[in-house]
Amino acid sequence: MTQLARPATRSGTATAERVRQPGETVVRIGPASGRVRWRHVAVTVGAAVVVVLLGAVSLGRGDFPIGLPDVLRTLVGLGEDTQQFIVLELRAPRIVVGALVGLALGVAGALFQTFARNPLASPDVLGITQGASVGAVAAIVLSGATGGSGVLDGVGVPLAALLGALVTGLLLLVLTWRRGIDGYRLVLVGIALWAMAAALTDWLLTRAEIYQAASAYVWITGSLNARSWDEAVPLLVFLAVLLPAALATSRALGVIQFGDDTARGLGVRLIPTQAAVVLVAVGLTAAAVAAAGPIAYVALVVPQVAVRLTGGPRPPLLASGLLGAALVVGADLLTRTVLPQALPVGVLTAAVGAPYLLWLLVRGRRRSTL
Repeated sequence: MTQLARPATRSGTATAERVRQPGETVVRIGPASGRVRWRHVAVTVGAAVVVVLLGAVSLGRGDFPIGLPDVLRTLVGLGEDTQQFIVLELRAPRIVVGALVGLALGVAGALFQTFARNPLASPDVLGITQGASVGAVAAIVLSGATGGSGVLDGVGVPLAALLGALVTGLLLLVLTWRRGIDGYRLVLVGIALWAMAAALTDWLLTRAEIYQAASAYVWITGSLNARSWDEAVPLLVFLAVLLPAALATSRALGVIQFGDDTARGLGVRLIPTQAAVVLVAVGLTAAAVAAAGPIAYVALVVPQVAVRLTGGPRPPLLASGLLGAALVVGADLLTRTVLPQALPVGVLTAAVGAPYLLWLLVRGRRRSTL
């Protein structure tokens, strides 16, 4: 059966009728209609269920084990004082921050990879997380140099990390902009910014005192230790604004992935859409890194896992975010309860992501030689 297409409307929205694929259902609500891919829905719901289950297990596991019935009673305010303190003040904020950080990084990685049409395009490779590290390390070193106390207290380090990520993202946007943004140039400029930020971070560490360097290394590894509601609430506010904005770009991203000329031909306002996608992705990354440090490779790995699970042409945003949340919460649970020594969660995600990065590079090289 041939595929029929209609020309773009005056509003710039392209409409097309095509053969319904297996596993799809057309849903119509008034004048609007859309296609529901049930495999996509199943992966998204399954990832959400996994996040909830991992969170429930994490609430009861630790140096002071608490049974599931006691956890449930504590959540509704009927637990003992000790249990309420452990569950509500120590473990719950840590789990919430981990889930929100994974959600933000997963969505940001899906945005970058779809926009650049490159599986290597992630905040780690593009230098945004490294820019956040520059801001955080500078705050730690300078606060100690000026006689400040409690270099890791308050909002100084998270705010500096947020500013560092935003400045790096702005530089990425400005240096890449040439009447629009090219995905290939975006990756090249991002790698250059990563190298510059890494060199600046190393220089700051050489000027730091021993205790400052130790604190900085803990932060730049990415950790959920000692996270409280003070980090969870601002991160939730950021996501409440940026996540709907990211989902709003999903339709345009589905067209942009076929190339700039195709997107223009189908009525997409290319330059504003490109700028919006990059700014939203940078904002999500900055918020996540400010809350828990640069947890490595989450934004690189989970979008590609999501696209293989759903079988779609591009990484799905919501499924990628939920898989990212599951990865961070699950990695934190393993570091606290399974490994013989508690490690920052970024160590475990890096151990998973680094081999995956090498696999992507080898796979891409093999394809180029065929």
